[in-house]
Amino acid sequence: MKRLLYNNLLKWKNSKDRKPLILKGVRQCGKTWLLKEFGKNNYENVAYFNFEGNEALQECFSQDLDVTRIIEELSILNNKAINPENTLIIFDEIQFCNKALSALKYFYENAPEYHIVCAGSLLGITLSKPLSFPVGKVDFLDLRPLNFYEFLLANNEKMLIEYLEKNTTKVNSTFENKLINYLKYYNIVGGMPEAVDKWINTKDIEQVEKIQDIILNSYELDFAKHAPLSDTPKLNLIWDYIPRELSKENSKFVYGHVKKGARAKDLEDALQWLISAGLCYKVNKIEKPNIPISSYVDMQSFKIYMCDVGLLRRKAKVDASIILSSDNTIYTEFKGAMAENYTLLELLSLNEEVPFYWKSGNTAEVDFIWQFKDKIIPIEVKSSKNIGSRSLTLYRQKYKPEIALKTSLKNVDVQENIINIPLYLLWNLKKFI
Repeated sequence: MKRLLYNNLLKWKNSKDRKPLILKGVRQCGKTWLLKEFGKNNYENVAYFNFEGNEALQECFSQDLDVTRIIEELSILNNKAINPENTLIIFDEIQFCNKALSALKYFYENAPEYHIVCAGSLLGITLSKPLSFPVGKVDFLDLRPLNFYEFLLANNEKMLIEYLEKNTTKVNSTFENKLINYLKYYNIVGGMPEAVDKWINTKDIEQVEKIQDIILNSYELDFAKHAPLSDTPKLNLIWDYIPRELSKENSKFVYGHVKKGARAKDLEDALQWLISAGLCYKVNKIEKPNIPISSYVDMQSFKIYMCDVGLLRRKAKVDASIILSSDNTIYTEFKGAMAENYTLLELLSLNEEVPFYWKSGNTAEVDFIWQFKDKIIPIEVKSSKNIGSRSLTLYRQKYKPEIALKTSLKNVDVQENIINIPLYLLWNLKKFI
């Protein structure tokens, strides 16, 4: 299964300024597999260490942080010498050993010749705490579930992708229908590697859903296992509320809707835990689209989206047959929510920064405000071929953006400075811009 982040790992390996690398990402998005695959293909040896429940491994870091001693002891545990020239060291679930995180600083300063990569399913939680890692002494990469481009690759559609990469005009109608069908299945399956692999090998949605249920259950078990005991009920409340919030016409997150009478001070720590764990994303409202855009954020108004559209669909209990049906009007509002969630995840795969949204009182709302280089681009999301947008029109009249974007199921269309790009081509957005 090809992952786009693989190329970033190659750049890291060949960089003169290489530091120990921390790979972040939500549980079961393929971090361990990717690092092992990268090591197998690019090094003579891979020394893999998992810190979860491994007291002997953690003991290597308990005495001091002398990297020479640590490497000697790791070599013994590995039953093979660790050579800096040809060995990739993988520290998995490193969040279970804070001293190992601290040791990365000394590997960078005293033994930069060693190639070290680290991963952990809840690493974002650990890294969000003060003094949990050496600032400036490590490199970071984020791995997310497969985006739609990777989903097409996994379905052996390399030639179709090559055609789309060259083309910025209307897509051939035959390919258009094929891509819309793939998009429907992507909304059902999502981008979790195990779910995608099961779909490709069996085409059995029931089997895919069993995997999705296991993943969702594992997340909820993490709440009880790793979150503060007092936060566990709040985490479950928020986690269960997200699909309901997205299905509303006004999907602004309101603490009082999660639990009657609740305020920000009651739930914001639990929400931040979910964000740090990579389970959801917070999209803030901006007052106006000026640079630097962060200066115009309304911190009290935001929306919450999930880390994967397939998990969102499964958690919301939307039956796959409804998505595949030609008459899916019975879930019109949630269809729009899924299109928004999908668009956010595609934007994140193009640019690591979480976008914003814009709202003017009760009169207009633009789904996403996305900064690309020196351009601030408003993006309106539609889940069908209807691309009419009063809100985007009002935004354009007020701010006169250089480029405005609509994304929907309609084929490519460019009028003046408004680009309509199909949802299934968002991965190629930079080329259209």
